[in-house]
Amino acid sequence: MAKVGRITGIQELNKKLRENATLDDVKKVVQMNGSELASEAERKAPVDTGTLERSINLSRKDNGFTAIVEPSTDYQGYVEYGTRYMAARPYMRPAFKKQVKQFKKDMERLVK
Repeated sequence: MAKVGRITGIQELNKKLRENATLDDVKKVVQMNGSELASEAERKAPVDTGTLERSINLSRKDNGFTAIVEPSTDYQGYVEYGTRYMAARPYMRPAFKKQVKQFKKDMERLVK
């Protein structure tokens, strides 16, 4: 499965967070943004049978510092990126691009 995106700048963020926020604050932001990303991906997922939309799950790892949003169908990549027989119908990338802006704002608010 292809990765949609990754946020960088961890060292600078860690320094500011230690100065201005608690780890629980960070976990809350990660969880909230993960939930919003999952909801947005569900809204944007093309619906034929609804299986793709229902398969989008949110899980956490790294003690709550990482939110993973991914569909669990075998064909999600074909829908997202298309095939030579089918045009792409992106739903994860647009949802991620929208959510990453909000995530950055929320993290900036924690470090101010």
